[in-house]
Amino acid sequence: MAGYKVLMFDKIPSTQTYAHGLIERGNAENCMVICAAAQSAGYGRYNRSWVSHHGNLYISIIYDAPVRRPQIAYSVAVAIVQTIKSFGVDAQIKWPNDILIAGQKVCGVLIEFVGDYVVVGIGVNIKSNPTVSGYKTTKLENYADVLQSELLSRLLKNMDIWLDASFDNVRDRWMESAIGLNENVEYRGKIYKFTGINVDGAIILECDNMSYLIYGDEIHFPYLSKD
Repeated sequence: MAGYKVLMFDKIPSTQTYAHGLIERGNAENCMVICAAAQSAGYGRYNRSWVSHHGNLYISIIYDAPVRRPQIAYSVAVAIVQTIKSFGVDAQIKWPNDILIAGQKVCGVLIEFVGDYVVVGIGVNIKSNPTVSGYKTTKLENYADVLQSELLSRLLKNMDIWLDASFDNVRDRWMESAIGLNENVEYRGKIYKFTGINVDGAIILECDNMSYLIYGDEIHFPYLSKD
């Protein structure tokens, strides 16, 4: 974990909230990691509650980000997938950056830009997985023997690799792992074909011989439970 400063906690309300506080107080540094064994008020996209029991990995990483690049979400997702694969477990990416194993969510990501920084929140189910209405979850323990410390070490190494990689390489690797590529998806109540992502990080949907670019909004996959 060379180059990273890691702050470890047994239990705090939220690693993401703690990272925000560091930035607001002027105490944040590039490559600072806030890691908690458990969270009492973890949250994900759209402020959805993230159940955070002991035994899993909950981190928020602070990076310098004077320019807000939507492409960072793809680099993060690829880094996580490559990390999970390094333990011999296949994983896929569900737009925008949920990580699934066999169609079940094993990891969630929350990316928030704050001032001149970006906070990358990652929660990985290792020892336990919550019961969530609307979609299925799983844990790494079902597939491999994974130590939290080793998972964190490999993840940070992969973050360095994929955050520095060209977006062409990131995009290619992201699409290799993307669920639903070239298949039908639902967006705002209408069916489209999901054909890829463009150079600016927008998802490309096609319908009636027209192409549409979608940034950050949710799409649903008919063959997966809706979230």
